Amino acid sequence: MRLTTKGRYAVTAMLDLAIHQGQGPIALADIAQRQGISLSYLEQLFAKLRRRSLVTSVRGPGGGYNLARQAADIHIAEVIAAVDENVDTTRCGGAHNCQNNGPCLTHDLWHDLSDRIYDYLNHISLQQLVDRRDETGNRPGTTCTAVDVKLGVQRIVANA
Repeated sequence: MRLTTKGRYAVTAMLDLAIHQGQGPIALADIAQRQGISLSYLEQLFAKLRRRSLVTSVRGPGGGYNLARQAADIHIAEVIAAVDENVDTTRCGGAHNCQNNGPCLTHDLWHDLSDRIYDYLNHISLQQLVDRRDETGNRPGTTCTAVDVKLGVQRIVANA
């Protein structure tokens, strides 16, 4: 599975918006500065998020974006899908033509994994991610184990 920069940035920007919700419309320039994401890239992502009714825009001075629904009602899978990403882990992109125009031996395994990843992301809301943060707006210090699926290499990431 590969979640590209587009999906990661969309989730990051939406989480930033959720954290600052209630402070009026949030300018994309502010999100870009806080998260280190190109403003022009955010503009492209937010056009898609707006079309999928995940955000609303306010024009003019003091304008920006707000979540279209409560953070508890917006799930990560929905954000990823809104920017035309998917969580398909199959080699064929779900077309069942991985090998000689048919499914490969492990197609069902990877398809089932894709379903589980989607279900997991569909049960995590922006609000749940906001709630994981401490009162200063930072994640509590943790050590995470990341697994590079492509290489099968395990690495420890401190304070990820």
